[in-house]
Amino acid sequence: MVSRVIPVAPFDLVVFGATGDLARRKLLPALFRRHLVGQMPAGARVIGAARSAIDAAGFRAMAAEALAEFAGGEDGAGLAAFLDALDYVALDVAGDSGWDALAAKLEPGRVRAFYLSVAPSLFGPIADRLDAAGLITPESRIVVEKPFGHDLASARELNARLARHFAESQIFRIDHYLGKETVQNLMAVRFANALFEPLWNARHVDHVQITVAETLGVAGRGAYYDATGAMRDMVQNHLMQLLCLIAMEPPARFEADAVRDEKLKVIRALEPLDPRPGGARPVPGRQWRPLLCRGGGQSRQPHRKLRGAEGGDRQLALGRHALLSAHRKAAAGAAVRDRRRLPRSAPFDLRPPGAGAARQCADHPPANPTRESPCA
Repeated sequence: MVSRVIPVAPFDLVVFGATGDLARRKLLPALFRRHLVGQMPAGARVIGAARSAIDAAGFRAMAAEALAEFAGGEDGAGLAAFLDALDYVALDVAGDSGWDALAAKLEPGRVRAFYLSVAPSLFGPIADRLDAAGLITPESRIVVEKPFGHDLASARELNARLARHFAESQIFRIDHYLGKETVQNLMAVRFANALFEPLWNARHVDHVQITVAETLGVAGRGAYYDATGAMRDMVQNHLMQLLCLIAMEPPARFEADAVRDEKLKVIRALEPLDPRPGGARPVPGRQWRPLLCRGGGQSRQPHRKLRGAEGGDRQLALGRHALLSAHRKAAAGAAVRDRRRLPRSAPFDLRPPGAGAARQCADHPPANPTRESPCA
């Protein structure tokens, strides 16, 4: 496979949490592949920073093991040159030790990227320490992984905290799931394919089901999952990004800000799940979806069972509100709406039959006046 090489200026990339699972499994192999195709210029360095009391040689040995396990590390000049570009400093991100040593390793006048491969609770303290140590320059970048906070209030607080030290153009909130080839191909399949692009809308798509099938278990991430949980780890970032790519309208320009704006339209169109007793909740093994009636009503009929409800592949299905609201958003986006299209103002009623008052549909008068019409 031919890789497109984008030239970059020499840089210092500081990876906080460099001895953790994400760095070993994803970051170091990804950087190694970039090095092999020539995208790491001469003089570029990757500086690991963590609490582990090892030296640069120990970090290179750990990196070599990780590359052999997760990247098929090859013995040769390519591997040796990449390992030579690695350095390490032991520091306490919540304390004062190690920051002077890190400052001494950074070259003045070049791009500094700080990658925070650490627990979300450390994002703010690291940003504070970087500023206090005088390590932030106009050419600095800070990269934060999901999850971004644990709720809306903490996410807003974290945004404000980062903004005290970095300009918005210097902050990169990333989701490594978007680096998967299948995810990257979604944009091309949707907007550059003459076969699919005309059909990718509410008139031709019955429903969308997103399945995450993984072979990797919790492994050594037990402490992370205990604090974060699968919902924050997968649904509100990875699966939400997939939903946005599937349901978004074509952006005016394929640039970062334009694509982000179209994704936001999808997110703002979603209806929240009601956690209260009696509220709309997913039913195991069953998904209710509305059928559009000729008279404008909606017929609530049970859809097919979701595969893997009792076993098989790991499946995290988005809530019915999220999927069907995105479907409604696509339907409401058309300028011309005929009787087969859902009106812009009509909400989805996701309650199962009998949960609310009946509303008679002109096209489906109830055969038995005592029973609810199929259109509600």
